[in-house]
Amino acid sequence: MVASMSWLGAIVLLLAATAGLLVDAPPARGAEIQGRVVMSGTVPAVRKVPITIDQYVCGTEQTADDLVVSPAREVRNVVVWLESPPAGAPSSPPPMATPMDQKECLFTPRVVIVAPSGTVQFLNSDRLLHNLHSVSKDNAPFNRTQPKGRTIPITFARPEMVRIDCDLHSWMRGWVVVAPHPFYALTDAQGRFSFDNVPPGQYTVRVWHERLGESTRAVTVGPKPDAPVTIELRAR
Repeated sequence: MVASMSWLGAIVLLLAATAGLLVDAPPARGAEIQGRVVMSGTVPAVRKVPITIDQYVCGTEQTADDLVVSPAREVRNVVVWLESPPAGAPSSPPPMATPMDQKECLFTPRVVIVAPSGTVQFLNSDRLLHNLHSVSKDNAPFNRTQPKGRTIPITFARPEMVRIDCDLHSWMRGWVVVAPHPFYALTDAQGRFSFDNVPPGQYTVRVWHERLGESTRAVTVGPKPDAPVTIELRAR
């Protein structure tokens, strides 16, 4: 009887230890969605913008940066997102201050992504006067002059793609993408994007570019790594 109780106690202790390991084990990570955005059709010639004012800073000609395509037809500054975020994902990325400079009469970077209630720190590194003028529907508009060296913080409350212009330099344009959830990305110089820790399931990947418009692609995330996704945008 004593021996039986000893064996029973050992089994109970083993089960308890196993349960503790199960409780303490970290949850399995989701998969990664990787891809790139490329242009199909004829790639437009690079557009040159003649400059007639403030040439001592802006130069006499600017290369338009509203469409940047690599030799391999990869498109930069494409906004990519999951149409519906995974269940249990945070409602939005954590709000934080994101810089957007005005340098050599261009917005740098041209596109930024922020969370609702996130702030963009608009900088002016040029030795001349700029003007910030927003075009939006869901966020409060603003129109602010900005001398050199002054930082103007603007908070964006609602999800939207907000256009930013400089009224003093007509070729200057930028975009603030106010993202409602963390699964938003911006393509790099090779057109690449990625989303980490995506649970298995079916998703719709959406892309948007200011000149090339929108497209979608259905993606299935499984337990094994999937091949990179290629999304095409056609020149208009």
